[in-house]
Amino acid sequence: SFTGQVRDEGGTLAAMEIEHYPGMTEKAISAIAAEAVARWSLTDCLVIHRYGRLAPGERIMMVATAAPHRADAFAAAEFLMDYLKSRAPFWKKEIGADGVSWVASKEEDEAALTRWDRTP
Repeated sequence: SFTGQVRDEGGTLAAMEIEHYPGMTEKAISAIAAEAVARWSLTDCLVIHRYGRLAPGERIMMVATAAPHRADAFAAAEFLMDYLKSRAPFWKKEIGADGVSWVASKEEDEAALTRWDRTP
């Protein structure tokens, strides 16, 4: 399992606001989870992603995977994290000392998806 936290990398973040469309987000996360279960023969997986206003240090999301072998569980958890970071329909806004700004996608998050283009 992995639990992510709201990071304040610059030391000026007061809060992060996460927005989503519930039906769209749930459908996208379910599809990503179903793909993980099929690709790594998981016995189960769980994805929780919070939304609303969160303070630095608060838990923002969690993935948990269960499989007969740990390599499959770990690979599937990494897959889920990579897809959550770049494909799950969430919009993040940072509120800090310098004002408010939307969080843009990062090249390294997009690049991380390329390793999943092949089968495990």
